[in-house]
Amino acid sequence: MTQQIPIELKPSAHPLSAAEREKILANPGFGRYFTDNMVTIKYSEGRGWHDAQLSPYAPLTMDPAAMVLHYGQSIFEGLKAYRQPDGSVASFRPDANAARLNRSARRMAMPELPEETFIAAVDALVKQDIDWVPQAGEESLYLRPFMFATEVGLGVNSPAKEYLFMVLASPAGAYFKGGVKPVTVWLSEDYVRAAPGGTGEAKCSGNYAGAMLATQQAVEKGCDQVVWLDPTERRWIEEMGSNNLYFVRGTGPDAEIITPALTGTLLPGITRDSLLSIAQDLGYKVTETRISKEEWQEGCADGSITEVFGCGTAAVITPVGHAKTADAEWTVAGGEMGPITAQMRKALVDIQTGQAPDPHGWMHPLGS
Repeated sequence: MTQQIPIELKPSAHPLSAAEREKILANPGFGRYFTDNMVTIKYSEGRGWHDAQLSPYAPLTMDPAAMVLHYGQSIFEGLKAYRQPDGSVASFRPDANAARLNRSARRMAMPELPEETFIAAVDALVKQDIDWVPQAGEESLYLRPFMFATEVGLGVNSPAKEYLFMVLASPAGAYFKGGVKPVTVWLSEDYVRAAPGGTGEAKCSGNYAGAMLATQQAVEKGCDQVVWLDPTERRWIEEMGSNNLYFVRGTGPDAEIITPALTGTLLPGITRDSLLSIAQDLGYKVTETRISKEEWQEGCADGSITEVFGCGTAAVITPVGHAKTADAEWTVAGGEMGPITAQMRKALVDIQTGQAPDPHGWMHPLGS
């Protein structure tokens, strides 16, 4: 049994006033503001994890030779805590995030953090800054756990021997103000996100840095997001820039819900995993398989593919209304959100916000 690492509580003596906090919560956006405190836990080879502390949110002091700045050992997670109808707070599947952080750590040759310590760190920060959890609807407290190498040195022969794990919290407004809006996506044929044997299934910072040029290209083409293709044939759909993808084949109760199979080159999203269960709960056939860009285009043309949506922590579900490549463009679901997309989105959000039963035990009440 893993020993629990105690977290020393040394919260801010000068938290933001209630009036200032409420002003922020009236329009928090996403990732723009941060709560009064943060959690830090240090790791040293030979000593393990130690010095766990909740302390005031503040800048870090780092040596310019810290290995993360040179060799990129950095991983992160993202999850949300929601206000429940009775006023309590619960986070969505923190155990799954804890497990995925450790899978990423293994791939990046970083130390694993005990899952119970991950959850305890999240709980401690949410409990201390609980007044920052918004009160209504899809608004939430976004949590960013992350870990990076802090050892000082420029040797690249072995992984770092010192690390810092942290948790930050940021109030998040509803992702779609004024209603869910379908996005236009660009299928990137010039760049790839990851290759077999690479870091595609790890949630490491470098994957996101490598995606920025392709995302910039998508915006220049009049699109909102990039869609990655497989690295070998540049034909098979993998995922969006910040979302996994789902396709709906057919309509009504006989529709089939399809998502690209995990190949090691795309991220195993927690929202993706949750929607596999929700689709089955709703009675749909669910398939994890490969789907090509030609199948997508032809399926929208002949009506066999009726809806497409992305899914991830920030937006939950984002409908795709249009798709573009260098030599083609097509419309999905008439450019609107389809009924099955809307149904699945509502089913998941209702569980997260406590409006519906939680048959899978996904919600983690604060302190449980």
